[in-house]
Amino acid sequence: MTYRHLLLPLAFLVVLASCKDDDPEPGPSVDVYAPTPYELDIPGNLPPMTMPADNPLTEEGVALGRFLFYDERLSLDSSQSCGTCHAPAFAFTDNGNQFSTGVDGSVGTRNSMALVNLGWGTSFFWDGRAPTLEVQVLEPVVNPIEMHETWPSVVAKLQADPVYPTLFKRAFGSETIDSLRAAKALAQFLRIMVSANSKYDKVERGEAAFTPDEAQGFFLFQAEGGAVGQVIYLPGGGQVVGQGGADCFHCHTNAAGLFTDEQFHNNGLDSIFTDLGRGAITGDPFDMGKFKTPTLRNIALSYPYMHDGRFTTLEEVIDHYNEGGVPSVTVDPFMKFTDPDNTLGLTAQKKQQLLAFLNTLTDWEFVNDPELQDPGPPQLP
Repeated sequence: MTYRHLLLPLAFLVVLASCKDDDPEPGPSVDVYAPTPYELDIPGNLPPMTMPADNPLTEEGVALGRFLFYDERLSLDSSQSCGTCHAPAFAFTDNGNQFSTGVDGSVGTRNSMALVNLGWGTSFFWDGRAPTLEVQVLEPVVNPIEMHETWPSVVAKLQADPVYPTLFKRAFGSETIDSLRAAKALAQFLRIMVSANSKYDKVERGEAAFTPDEAQGFFLFQAEGGAVGQVIYLPGGGQVVGQGGADCFHCHTNAAGLFTDEQFHNNGLDSIFTDLGRGAITGDPFDMGKFKTPTLRNIALSYPYMHDGRFTTLEEVIDHYNEGGVPSVTVDPFMKFTDPDNTLGLTAQKKQQLLAFLNTLTDWEFVNDPELQDPGPPQLP
């Protein structure tokens, strides 16, 4: 054997050793938590939505929240879900019912609120007792006249499901299930419920035009009440000049396209309060009988109306404001016409024009959006 032949096997061994050093065997795979950011489409006629730093929107979180929203296991007897009292076809209200019925037959005292554009909300419930959506979604589960369950029991049900632990892991990085993570997922799903494609929105974006009656109704909506040129002195000081309008815009402001000022008002429903509203939360005598201004988006679908659902139709609501309501110690200054001889004075024609405008706030794409409907039992994509 020549010297050259001896070098060949040695060279091969050197090359083999070098390969092992440069290309080590791959170790076990690492399951990296990398949720996908959810791209929320917000039309230009709505303001940007501020997200909480500790609960950004993700595809995985929204998907989990959607399953939880429609899961009846969140209730005591597994017969009701959030979606039971917040149905898409009724702008996420309770199917036209004045009050909702809980799992044990208990009936509430307030009308189910519409779940619309909640991502811009600054407080939640008719009395504003919840400061965030994450806080709000925890309450119906434990409320004795609603779902009447406990969160530890709900967590046990979800943990026993073959799919939920994986869904929670994909949304939050581990299979741990608890009420706070469930609340975050539910809040994410609620934040994507953006309604901004009604005829009104299309007119705002230059994609459609109002009919003459709708246009006049929009004017009435934004115009001060009272006879044209009439000077109206407000309680506590200040004055406005009448424009012959319906006076809706003070509380249902459309400046940001949301049709609510996110404030609390006594709109002249009662002279004696059986429900203290905001006052029961703050204890402030000036808050007694005040309730949060609901959005008017999809208002034609979210009947009945007011915090106690006392009015079945929008015509009744318009008549209430036209007649001025009833006086009380906390009635809102913008309920200017509490004197029976000094009503808004809307004619039958003006009422129909105002109604025509309110109907332009219905967003059929929103209530029929397949991404917001019941997805069925939880499953992995």
